[in-house]
Amino acid sequence: MSRDSDPYIFTTDTLPSDHRFLPPLANGLLGWRVYNSIMHMGGVYNGEGGRCHRADVPCPLAVKVETEEPAQHTYGLDTHTGVFTHTASSASVTFSQSLYSHRYYPNLMVMEVMLVRQVTSEEPITVKLVSSFKPQSKDIVFESGPDYKGGRHIKGKTNSAEFPGGSCPMVHLIWTPIPSTLTLTPEQSQSRWGFILIAANSLDTAESAFDEGLNLMTSGDLRPSHEKAWKELWLQSKVETTGSESLCKALIGCMFYLLSAFPSIHDTSSSFGGVSPGGLSNGGDGQDYWGHVFWDQDIWMYPGIALFYPRLARSVLEYRVGTIDGAKDNAQKQGYKGIKFPWESAVSGREVCPEDIYGQQEIHINGDVTLAFQHYLYLTEDLAMFTEGRGSEVIYGVADYWVSRVSWNPEDQKYHLLGVMPPDEYYYNVNNSVFTNTVAKFSLQFAVELAALLQHPAPKEWQEVAEHLKIPFDQESQYHPEYDGYIKGHPVKQADTVMLGYPLGLPMTPEVRRNDLEAYEPITDPQGPAMTWGMFAIGWLELGEAERAHTLLQKCFKNIQGPFQVWSESSDGSGAVNFLTGMGGFLQAVLFGYTGFRVQKDCLAFSPLLPNDISELCIRGVNYLGNQMDWLLRRDEICIILREQASSTSKSYDLQVVLKASGTKIPLTAGKPVTFPREPGCVCKLASMSSCWPF
Repeated sequence: MSRDSDPYIFTTDTLPSDHRFLPPLANGLLGWRVYNSIMHMGGVYNGEGGRCHRADVPCPLAVKVETEEPAQHTYGLDTHTGVFTHTASSASVTFSQSLYSHRYYPNLMVMEVMLVRQVTSEEPITVKLVSSFKPQSKDIVFESGPDYKGGRHIKGKTNSAEFPGGSCPMVHLIWTPIPSTLTLTPEQSQSRWGFILIAANSLDTAESAFDEGLNLMTSGDLRPSHEKAWKELWLQSKVETTGSESLCKALIGCMFYLLSAFPSIHDTSSSFGGVSPGGLSNGGDGQDYWGHVFWDQDIWMYPGIALFYPRLARSVLEYRVGTIDGAKDNAQKQGYKGIKFPWESAVSGREVCPEDIYGQQEIHINGDVTLAFQHYLYLTEDLAMFTEGRGSEVIYGVADYWVSRVSWNPEDQKYHLLGVMPPDEYYYNVNNSVFTNTVAKFSLQFAVELAALLQHPAPKEWQEVAEHLKIPFDQESQYHPEYDGYIKGHPVKQADTVMLGYPLGLPMTPEVRRNDLEAYEPITDPQGPAMTWGMFAIGWLELGEAERAHTLLQKCFKNIQGPFQVWSESSDGSGAVNFLTGMGGFLQAVLFGYTGFRVQKDCLAFSPLLPNDISELCIRGVNYLGNQMDWLLRRDEICIILREQASSTSKSYDLQVVLKASGTKIPLTAGKPVTFPREPGCVCKLASMSSCWPF
């Protein structure tokens, strides 16, 4: 396949005029927008409380290659390999500059330059390396350290801790010096140079990572080891469509940038710092939500990753577990029991939102976090995450918070949640946000369920509050008002009530589901955040209206800016950049909309429906109960192939497909395709070896 026709390679002859839409290169620890003089490092923040933001770290690889003579330029991001390349050809020389954040070695970033002589000549050929790097930062006071094995070294601490008495993270940079020019001597027809940068929190880590980088350069395995790691990732997940090139490319971009925000699948450090709306390449002081972690991670980005990568899903849960102490502190400060996750989180779990009202009132964050834990358990049955991994502390702590936060109303004999802000942030200090109350109810029910599984005595109040928590419903209009006193037709900022159906899964009739969609779709702000329309699309797909869903999904393409498929928060290009939240919502519309996938307690349900301009949807690597499945969805049929187990180390179960209408049961056997007419059904554990499927 040529580079021009390969949907995984994004190319252009001219860079976007707005440099915010240059491609970010990240690996779960380091994030950098190409050519930018600033990079960021996971978990490295500067500023106390609401002033906390990702610390700017200077980037020695902020280099552009220039030639004296006119040249033809091309720029490409190869998402197969996570490598950005600038190539230029002049009359005498072709150069290529490649940049990447190493996918396997998280402390390592690389620049490679290659010069190839175009004509035979006895003259040397020189190109300039123009650097914008300055070894300084407004967030970190750097000082020079002794050179290490030919590498330059600077080190420094952030100026202030996240909370009083907290520690200020240390940053060490070691990099190979970059000259101002590179020259092909007369006897050389071509030559290659490599430059490495290490960023780490300790000198020991920095030096050992630099040693590793030098060894990889010597052995010739620097780039191959990086490309191998990306290849391994893509083998575990592919989402591709036939019929719509733009959709296929958009999905690839979403998967690439989301995966870039997560650590390696081999990472065992448990030092992952979470995913912020703009990813690691963004989030400095005053931009892209300061690099904080919101519900965006747990509700919008997590589901599309968890469907393929249990290890990466677990890293999100481990991040939240690591913030338990701060979350307890938040609850105590509010005068409640249990734990209260911050609306905006950095490292400690203490609230770092610049405006108090969000931390005080946008309490649905607690249920958003527990929903991610619940889906993880249903997808993996990994109880160790809830025992040794302390996940149960999260679930029980949130349940205790809800019990202490509710108020009993004797008039309607219901528990109420008063003085909240719903996901729709146009409104605040309202009572009984329908989304908040529903997610609270479900997290309480999950706490009871988990306690039974782990034989933990559950306080009777968990079930009591869950059963009697008010879920606002308008009997006359047969729809869910957004909160008590909501006036139907008033504008809303973003998807809120429509999320009751998905991802929350609140049981309701098709009539009510339709009424909710029709009530809120026309009054949702068209300039609202990008993830909204994916939720409406999923709702219409549930009701069998594929074309209506597809039309809504088309709105998202306005948020994809420039040749590198970088998303903006708003369709006019404003707001957060590399907006992973929008990408996550878009991805869910395909992964959970067109497939109808629903993660349930005892099964993975499906109910596929494709719009007219998509003839095939291929989803490879769906990971359920230790098994990987490849799905091919066509208009009239479904094909599933259970993959052969790569290793026997992970626990897996025998699976079967159960079709809803006929009750047909089809066992899944590794390596053997199973094809059946398109209809709803589920994948679940094989109850017995008997089968009514005709072989």
